[in-house]
Amino acid sequence: MEKGLQKTGTGMILGKFMPPHLGHQYLIDFARNYVDRLTVLVCSIQSEPIPGYLRYCWMREMFPDVEVVHVTDEIPQEPKEHPDFWQIWYGTIRRVLPTRPDYVFASEDYGWKLAEILGATYIPVDHMRSTVNISGTKVRQDPFANWNYIPPCVRPYFVRRICIFGPESTGKSTLAQNLASHYNTVWVSEYARGLLDVKGGWCDFEDISKIARGQIASENALARQANRLLFCDTDLLTTTIWSDVLFGECPEWIHDEANRRTYDLYLLLDVDVPWVDDNQRFLPHLREEFRDRCIQSLESRGRRFVVIRGTWAERFELSVAAVDGILHNG
Repeated sequence: MEKGLQKTGTGMILGKFMPPHLGHQYLIDFARNYVDRLTVLVCSIQSEPIPGYLRYCWMREMFPDVEVVHVTDEIPQEPKEHPDFWQIWYGTIRRVLPTRPDYVFASEDYGWKLAEILGATYIPVDHMRSTVNISGTKVRQDPFANWNYIPPCVRPYFVRRICIFGPESTGKSTLAQNLASHYNTVWVSEYARGLLDVKGGWCDFEDISKIARGQIASENALARQANRLLFCDTDLLTTTIWSDVLFGECPEWIHDEANRRTYDLYLLLDVDVPWVDDNQRFLPHLREEFRDRCIQSLESRGRRFVVIRGTWAERFELSVAAVDGILHNG
């Protein structure tokens, strides 16, 4: 068997990775196959639209065998911004990378000058973007049109989340499942149901934290599998309402997390459909009151919602129209 080419030397890549995309994947894989050791500098400043630490975490997940360094110096981003631009960047790079790299890899023209000031050899990679025709700007401007260029760990940042919200026995789970099928994506089921089934539907106060943590974990996991949209059967606001109704209190951390987690749209299901009993439905006589609690909860937080009512077919059509508005108009 023929031996592979022996990789030698050290390499460096510098970028914003805002966000990482398959062009970056190609660049870094190219460099990994060229040198023995590779360091990637993820450079960010506070004013940028995607948090730098999040980009750093994405890059570490994508390239666990590469040394990834987060550079947070608030320094000029373009040569025209400061007469000593290149000297400033030289100082920053040598501070975080004391040993001079043998090679600098880049897909931009700045690579020539960067390699020169570092005393390294420049290796250009796909300057014409003919191999992977994508950029961070294109992804930010229209992530859905460029979805196939976004790595799985980055996609949850751009996924639009739709919460199916409202009282018991209004068809939330069925609607979430049907919408996910319509948009060729996945949906997050109500975690409480599976947890309480084994208890005959009985809920204790101690279950509330388990329900909240399970709902968060399920949503975060499925966001990685979502195709642009993620439909969520309930959310933590629902958990806070149920906890207050059943027990007169709710753990403070759940309230805080419910306020922090937001959705692009809530579909609030009205109670103009028949009640269907099962072992996890408790309040058939308080459906209107529960709906009003839901509305107040959304309005007090400034959440975007649409009330969905009518027959099952009408509910689906109204929901699709509302989701299409989010999908196409933002």
